Amino acid sequence: MSQQLFSLAFGVGTQNRQNNWLEVFYAQPLLKPSAELLASIAPILGYNGGNQAISFSTNQAEKLAEVVKPIDALQAALLTRLAESEKPLVATLLADDAALTSTPEAYLKLHLLSHRLVKPHGLNLTGIFPLLPNVAWTSQGAIDLGELAERQLEARLRGELLEVFSVDKFPKMTDYVVPNGVRIADASRLRLGAYVGEGTTVMHEGFINFNAGTAGPGMIEGRVSAGVFVGKGSDLGGGCSTMGTLSGGGSIVISVGEGCLIGANAGIGIPLGDRNTVESGLYITAGTKVALLDADNQLVKVVKARELAGQTDLLFRRNSQTGAVECKTHKSAIELNEALHAHN
Repeated sequence: MSQQLFSLAFGVGTQNRQNNWLEVFYAQPLLKPSAELLASIAPILGYNGGNQAISFSTNQAEKLAEVVKPIDALQAALLTRLAESEKPLVATLLADDAALTSTPEAYLKLHLLSHRLVKPHGLNLTGIFPLLPNVAWTSQGAIDLGELAERQLEARLRGELLEVFSVDKFPKMTDYVVPNGVRIADASRLRLGAYVGEGTTVMHEGFINFNAGTAGPGMIEGRVSAGVFVGKGSDLGGGCSTMGTLSGGGSIVISVGEGCLIGANAGIGIPLGDRNTVESGLYITAGTKVALLDADNQLVKVVKARELAGQTDLLFRRNSQTGAVECKTHKSAIELNEALHAHN
């Protein structure tokens, strides 16, 4: 088979008593693996094309390790470890970046994001929510909600406590991926599928959703919603909110350029260019009317915020007397931005 895949990963996961997948852990996902690698594994897995999640045994894992070793030593070493597994194994092969059709496929794409192999909004995530079961994330791993009460009783009878950390479709990222060069104060605030660039610090109240993230370096003290990508050297103030949305492959990404500062309890619904500052407490939607001011604070014209999307060196603020949203540019915005960054 000479076909080249979009992505390939060998994983170990958890199934419920009906053998439905609850979650999958991929230690070393691959983006665009070689055709040679695919040709070596396809006969063992019975893969004949398309996007498939194929369960395989520990015996097959040993055979896969043997044929893969001359091609990819790291994947061979992983398969050798998987051959020792007591949990179910799955190989997920994506011929192309199409809409999702299975839970293992959904988990692979979330891993691609958190492994920094693809940036937010770089994947087709259509259909992800129905394919991610709502799971109890516990001290004993993922548990089907229909099986939780019995598992809790069993733990108590052994004199143990089965602790439930959350009930959600998404697990925390650090149970699957811990990227290099990051600081995360509270790991529960990052979902699997978050992209956390090197040099990023996420403070205790910071939150990064799936299909969102930061290029790094930067400081996250507020919320980075799905679809939002924050540029280098930007700070998101405590309690701030961004308005990025995700509805599959066609939704709009809200990007934040380099060197931006979004103050506490502020939020945006437009992409920001480099070195933008949004005053604390100010929420800007695409339809917000903004008064453009010149260097002497004189009104030039009033525009909708969407017309300022992506422009550089802007200061957004609210007039404390009139309540109007104002925007200044050039020197004043740059000086304030630098002062705020130096203060933080």
